[in-house]
Amino acid sequence: MKLSNLVGDRFKETPSDCVVASHALMLRGGYIKYVANGIYSSLPPLKRITKKIEEIIREEMDALGGQEVSFPVALPASLWEESGRYESVGSELLRFTDRNGAKMVLGMTHEEAAVQLVRDYASTYSRYPFMIYQIQTKFRDEARPRAGLIRVREFTMKDAYSFHTSQKDLESYYERCLRAYQRIFARAGIPEVHCVASDSGMMGGNLSHEFMLLVPAGEDSIVLCPECGYSANMEAAECVYASEGTDGDRQEERADDRQDALLPVETPGVHTIEELTDFLHIAPSRTCKAVVYQKNKDDSYVILFLRGDLEVNEAKLTAFLGEDIYPAVITEKSGLHAGFIGPVSLHAPEGSTVLFDRSLKDLSGLSCGANREGWHLVGLDMKRDCPEAEYRDLAKAFAGGICPVCGRKSLTISRGIEVGNIFQLGDKYTRSMHMQYVDEKGNSHIPVMGCYGIGIGRLAASVCEARHDDYGPIWPISIAPWQVHLCCMRGDNAEVHAQADRLYEALQKAGIEVLYDDRNVSAGVMFSDADLLGIPVRLVASPRNLKEGCVELSLRGNKASAVKIPEEKAVGSVLSRIRELTGALEAEVPERI
Repeated sequence: MKLSNLVGDRFKETPSDCVVASHALMLRGGYIKYVANGIYSSLPPLKRITKKIEEIIREEMDALGGQEVSFPVALPASLWEESGRYESVGSELLRFTDRNGAKMVLGMTHEEAAVQLVRDYASTYSRYPFMIYQIQTKFRDEARPRAGLIRVREFTMKDAYSFHTSQKDLESYYERCLRAYQRIFARAGIPEVHCVASDSGMMGGNLSHEFMLLVPAGEDSIVLCPECGYSANMEAAECVYASEGTDGDRQEERADDRQDALLPVETPGVHTIEELTDFLHIAPSRTCKAVVYQKNKDDSYVILFLRGDLEVNEAKLTAFLGEDIYPAVITEKSGLHAGFIGPVSLHAPEGSTVLFDRSLKDLSGLSCGANREGWHLVGLDMKRDCPEAEYRDLAKAFAGGICPVCGRKSLTISRGIEVGNIFQLGDKYTRSMHMQYVDEKGNSHIPVMGCYGIGIGRLAASVCEARHDDYGPIWPISIAPWQVHLCCMRGDNAEVHAQADRLYEALQKAGIEVLYDDRNVSAGVMFSDADLLGIPVRLVASPRNLKEGCVELSLRGNKASAVKIPEEKAVGSVLSRIRELTGALEAEVPERI
């Protein structure tokens, strides 16, 4: 490809609305063009990148025995009504009515379509296990698209669905898929991706993992233990308060503040934990606070008590309740006193759900609301004053907290981009959609499923986020739009142009993917564009190099790698560099299971 013919422009200035590097570089480098909020067109460089990513994914899915299929983008609402998700999924599912009055949806995920495709075929045990996958356009009516391709409304995704006759078989296959995902990300040039336990969310199922690329631009919080390697998404991370088998820290916390009696204290104008701790001269960990929500379904109240220095993990709370919630609107009619709600003598509105986080278990000497305007209680003893409380893990893990695996106070919190996810769905969809098979004895059973997703554009943007400098992306050799960027300096010099033309023909003849900048532009423009295109190997033909019978070879992002080589050895040297880059990348790829 000659750069003079390449569709798309490159720009010097960074758009003002870009909040992450990958968004800015992809707009400036001519990879994407904005169409509407959360919707972009892909230009040739990005299309070449995503095509290579798709081929890596296809190779790994096929190695698992996967078979590629294609589901419709527009689906009848009846399929989603069968599974129960037509009503349970929120407004991110785009619902519409066609010209005949039929209810339709745009597929944001395709579990229902997968079951509908195979439930007749897979009616006998002899056809299990199997996996089908697609690479398809999807639409999610995202409320807050951001960061270019990292969070969009329309996107291309690989989603795969496996079907099994036993949980044991699903678990075995799940491990193979997990390893295949590690291979995909390593082959795409980001082997540092972390596999973390996650919350299943609207997908359902018993077990799920996300694959997180740790970068400052990430929108998810990842809990990590550098001591033992534990990792989990914040939504699923267990919040631990003492090492297993010991209660030393908690005993120490309680010793100094134990109260013999529960006493009221007038606290005029004190509504927040910060105000309470200042007023009583105590640490936030010595308070019991109430956080109040309401259920979306019936607006009933959910009152959660937890230690005052902790935050509610709303994903855990939603999963426990089995329905969505929103921050409560506390009215005078409710009988609750905002800022003064406590667990003792609580008169909760009828139908309320009252919950206790396990951070409060066995604690004493706490301060809490007195359920009376302008008053708090001191000396709260959870065993004595709340004997019927049942404790659950409903708080967020925190930096410096105790690792649930090794028991050390070593947890760290990092930001990450989710580049893939896998779920053990169980029979959530097969049961609701009446999929069955007959075993060898003629008995009917419901199969179990797994599902496995990777966003193609998001993965490309994530690689850019992790592999760039101030000047542009540094694409890994495996997914770079081209392998070599050939620059013809002083295109108006006939001899230099002739040398560059010879190199272009020789590189193509050797099967090398080459982008040839044949334009008559300044060196600054040419090298700026080369940096924005991020191609791994660069060759430069120039008047100075021509006098020496050489060309300059360098690697993107490594100025120290620049060497001058004779023209006749250029192709061999390029092939050698490509092999070196490929070998270094492949060395990071784990073996298949």
